[in-house]
Amino acid sequence: MNGVLVVDKPYGPTSFDVVHRLRSLLRLKKAGHTGTLDPAATGVLPICLGEATKIAGFITEGDKAYDAVFALGVETDTLDAVGKVTSEAPVPLLTQTLLEGALEQFRGPILQVPPMYSAIKIKGKRLYELARQGEEVERPAREVTVHALRLLDFSATELTVSVRCSKGFFVRSLAQDVGRALGCGGHLKALRRTQSGPFTLTQSLGLDLLATWVEEGPAGLAALQQRLVPLAQALVELPALEVHGEDIARVAHGVPLEVSPSLEGQRLRLLGPEGRLLAVAESVRGRLRYLRVMNDTGGEG
Repeated sequence: MNGVLVVDKPYGPTSFDVVHRLRSLLRLKKAGHTGTLDPAATGVLPICLGEATKIAGFITEGDKAYDAVFALGVETDTLDAVGKVTSEAPVPLLTQTLLEGALEQFRGPILQVPPMYSAIKIKGKRLYELARQGEEVERPAREVTVHALRLLDFSATELTVSVRCSKGFFVRSLAQDVGRALGCGGHLKALRRTQSGPFTLTQSLGLDLLATWVEEGPAGLAALQQRLVPLAQALVELPALEVHGEDIARVAHGVPLEVSPSLEGQRLRLLGPEGRLLAVAESVRGRLRYLRVMNDTGGEG
């Protein structure tokens, strides 16, 4: 079983817990998630099965979209609802104008300081490991991009937003930053990922449904197979370059092909017969440099 399965991750388990359950259900050795979701977050979690694990690193490059609830007036050490309260402040009278003014500061390219409770490594150690030891280290701000940030609803102490952002963006940090822009601080109360790269909630399957299909035997597994996203489609955000004839064997053996200078610097998916993914490559000085070459089956099916 090879392809990307889009799971609607429930509240509670870690992303690895979801992978472990799928490995057990489907009796697979090769499976891995892309774009980690925190245990308290729900929504789109693409799981690479079989040969798709070879392209997991390319899938994580895509933009993400979320619906999020920010609780104002309280900050926590983890920047979300599971952390310890570190400060409290009164919330101002919230209005559409006030909130839109605060959100406007966080649209477009911005600098964001990653939270201490994150998997980012500094000097060989993950930040959350240091945080659990009571240490706080300086984290350099990183440039990220907020493509869209929309106010969906608000109450006296909370607001709900939708955000579409680049890789490496922390919605938890945004919750705190928006709260501070309002003068009261805040934290992330709830988070649901609605899109990860090309994968959306409409494609996703719940774990309970997957378990039911597996219990049904061949018919259920056939239904599951139909919901797998093929490798070439999983990388649809990369430009496609079709390969024909003897060039197919050249790609399989890692022999660089010459390509148009117009493709210089681009990352490409190389497609063979019937749209089968042959490789991922980038164009360097008129020739392909292979980043990943698939096996003879193309990783499909």
